[in-house]
Amino acid sequence: MKQSSYELFKNQSIQNITKVIADELETRNEQEFWGQKVVPFSEAILSVLVPLRDAGELFNPEGEKIDELTPELFLRWSDFVSLKSLAFKLQKMDKDIDLEILGDYLASYNVNLEKESLDFPISSYNLHQGVSNVIKSLL
Repeated sequence: MKQSSYELFKNQSIQNITKVIADELETRNEQEFWGQKVVPFSEAILSVLVPLRDAGELFNPEGEKIDELTPELFLRWSDFVSLKSLAFKLQKMDKDIDLEILGDYLASYNVNLEKESLDFPISSYNLHQGVSNVIKSLL
């Protein structure tokens, strides 16, 4: 990971982080397909991680408190199963965090937001593994 990525995730806004990711994606000349997936996915994850960061309430997928938003933590939550789990954890915790962007994103990939036990298509998981790999290469 680049040192600048750590500073970016440590204290920048969702818009600034996604802009850097989009700009980096542009300089890498990735296929347009990835560009259409990477930024919305990043925004969905950051829509909850940045407010948790700012409130000092970050945690990892195992539920352990984390002091700082790092690229590694972002990538851990970018696992599609973990991201689904995060949405349900935040609903249950009743945190004052807007889940609309994340919820809309997950719903667009056939994640049932009413019943956590229902699975989503494996194709959604596979796609997001690819998106996560592209994001990792950018950071």
